[in-house]
Amino acid sequence: MSKRNISLTSVEISQLWVTYMNDSAAICHMTHELNTVKDDEIKEVLRYAKNISESHVNSIAQFFNEENYPVPHGFTLEEDADVTAPRLFTDTYYLNTLNQLGKIGLTNYSMAVSLVTREDIYHFFSTCLKESDKIIKWTNDVLLSKGLYTRSPSLPIPESFDYVKDQSFLTGYLGERRPLTGIEISNLYANFQRNALGSATMMGYSQVAQNDEVAQYFIKGKEIAQKHCAVFESYLKKNDLPSPVMLDSEVTDSTIYTFSDKKMMFYSSTLTALGLGYYGTGMSMSPRRDIGVMYGRLMAEIAKFSNSGAKIMIKHGWMEEPPRAADRDELADNQ
Repeated sequence: MSKRNISLTSVEISQLWVTYMNDSAAICHMTHELNTVKDDEIKEVLRYAKNISESHVNSIAQFFNEENYPVPHGFTLEEDADVTAPRLFTDTYYLNTLNQLGKIGLTNYSMAVSLVTREDIYHFFSTCLKESDKIIKWTNDVLLSKGLYTRSPSLPIPESFDYVKDQSFLTGYLGERRPLTGIEISNLYANFQRNALGSATMMGYSQVAQNDEVAQYFIKGKEIAQKHCAVFESYLKKNDLPSPVMLDSEVTDSTIYTFSDKKMMFYSSTLTALGLGYYGTGMSMSPRRDIGVMYGRLMAEIAKFSNSGAKIMIKHGWMEEPPRAADRDELADNQ
């Protein structure tokens, strides 16, 4: 059967819609970054990432047009960015952002590949997955070559395998706490890195936001990200483990309009939603009860922050409605 005779499923439409929104937003900030980046190696990676985002947007628009499905409005350079504005972040921030975007893409596209079935859509997301893998490897290599890559802590080599012999392996409130497992360390370390990037992003966005309510929202986001970094750092320090570095120093002093408030709110809400998912993963992979409770508390805080952001976006007409099921009651009322 021809793919043209197979309609897109709800999963396929949703995955394409989310990818279109993310990539159209990414094009805005990467175009600005290409106009301000100084390092030639970083510029080369940026150019590749921008080109694939443009390719994604064009391909998805074609998929939707073939299905007579409305193409999302998304974000445009004309409406959502001033590509001639002074740099808001340093080259180091650009490189770390690309590295994180590659990792986010790997997560999102692997999920899409596991869910979609139509051959052309599967091939599209499979290609996206390979592109994200290339961005991660490329940015890792550049970070390493410039001495900017912060390696996660090493672990001692045990003499042999072993089994857990005591219920204290699960505790963490009273008495002596067992050392962190490698998986717990990995999640704490990675969540610190993501919040360090989030803190710098929120700080920069607060400087160029046009609306005072939006600026205050970003300041609150920066404070939350910094507080969460301190929480993760405290767990690592108690085990005599190093923490990653903060990236707040990679924000310039520019206060000139760079991106629309709509685009910055979308980007921050996307990062916040991803943070919830990563915290959930950290909670599910830690047997120590105190760590699970810690993640639960932090998740509640950023869920409240995310809800505040959604209200701001709806208030200003910035939240584009995602694909949804038909409202049968509404259809019946319109008869």
